Amino acid sequence: MTDISSDLLALITTLKMAAVTTVILLIIGTPLAWYLAKWQSRFKVFFEAVVALPLVLPPTVLGFYLLLAFSPSSLPGQIWQSATGSQLAFSFSAIVIGSVLYSLPFVVQPLQKAFEQLGDQHLEAAAMLGAGPIDRFFSIVLPLTKASFITATALGFAHTVGEFGVVLMIGGNIPGETRVLSIALFDHVESFNYANAHLLSAGLLIASLLLLSFVYLLGNNFTSKQHRPTKL
Repeated sequence: MTDISSDLLALITTLKMAAVTTVILLIIGTPLAWYLAKWQSRFKVFFEAVVALPLVLPPTVLGFYLLLAFSPSSLPGQIWQSATGSQLAFSFSAIVIGSVLYSLPFVVQPLQKAFEQLGDQHLEAAAMLGAGPIDRFFSIVLPLTKASFITATALGFAHTVGEFGVVLMIGGNIPGETRVLSIALFDHVESFNYANAHLLSAGLLIASLLLLSFVYLLGNNFTSKQHRPTKL
């Protein structure tokens, strides 16, 4: 397999991993952020610290413990293998699970901040008018926090694309399965193939810059619309 086709395969794997991870993060991160935003307890700080732990924890540490948990000799690995018939460690499912855990704060924290700033007035008024919880979320919460959802989605996706340590520890370097762009870049540098390393690095740099610029542009536009005076 040529370097170009190998890198293209790594790109497909990366985008697939990032897309699946981002969807899962939004599904589990939204209720978690809501719960943390509304929860009043002295233990809240501890749970917030647990969610934010990947921000300061070396990715290889998380990857190491996940590798132990995913191995066939551990209970989670045994349960997975019994249910699916395949090993969890060094699989695409493993790097998705690791990515979800490692990128969780990048989705939860923007949403939690938005939910905390939202307040309860609009929700209480909607509840008095007979709106149910799901209706209140989609008709009130989601429109008012749309910018934060866009930011959380973009940050979760971008952070997943750039992961290296966690993915390498629990996924290895299997082409078409767990070999992502960050690992492909490392392989090129290790083999002194700096031309392809420059190509991948520049592509990731430009894509990250464009994505963040898009997020800030949407955020600024949404903020300006909220503060724009209404015409009488």
